[in-house]
Amino acid sequence: MLVFVARYLDLFTDYVSLYNSVMKVVFITSSAAIVWCMRRHPQVRRTYDKEQDTFRHTVLVAAAFLLALIFHERFTFREICWAFSIYLEAVAILPQLVLLQRSRNVDNLTGQYVFFLGAYRAFYILNWIYRYFTEGHRSRWIPWLAGLVQTALYADFFYYYFLSWKNNVKLELPA
Repeated sequence: MLVFVARYLDLFTDYVSLYNSVMKVVFITSSAAIVWCMRRHPQVRRTYDKEQDTFRHTVLVAAAFLLALIFHERFTFREICWAFSIYLEAVAILPQLVLLQRSRNVDNLTGQYVFFLGAYRAFYILNWIYRYFTEGHRSRWIPWLAGLVQTALYADFFYYYFLSWKNNVKLELPA
C-alpha cells in the first residue's frame, strides 16, 4: 500500500484521465483492503505465523527512502516519493521469499501467486524495451534498474518453481 500511496500523489494534482484516476484509487483501496484483512480479519489473521516471520521490513522501507533521497531525477517532494515507491516495490517481495524459504512450505496457490508476480515484472521489462525503441529512445534509469533488481530477486524462486513443475512435484525451497 505504501508503494501505491507514494507513487500516486499526483492523483490530487494532475488529472490525466478518468481511467487513470480510477485505477490509482483502485490500487490504493485494494491494497488497503488487503492490509486490513491481514491485520484485522479474524480468519486471515489466524494464519499468520509470527515465529517464522522475522524479516525486518522496516529496514527495507528505510533503505528505499535513503536511496530515494540520494538517487532521484529532481529534488522535489513528489519525485522523492516516486523514487521511494520504485525502490520499495523492487524489494517488497523479499519478506515473502524469505518466509517461504524459511518455512519451506509453499502451497500451490502461494507458489502460483509469487510466480505470476515475478512473471509480471519480467514482462514489464519487455514492455520497457519495446517502448524504448518505439518512443524515441527515452527512458528513466530508476525504474529500469529497480525492475532488473526485482526480477533478479525472483530468479532463485523461478528456478525451483520450474524444477517442481518439470518433475511434477510439490514446490519446496531449500533452507
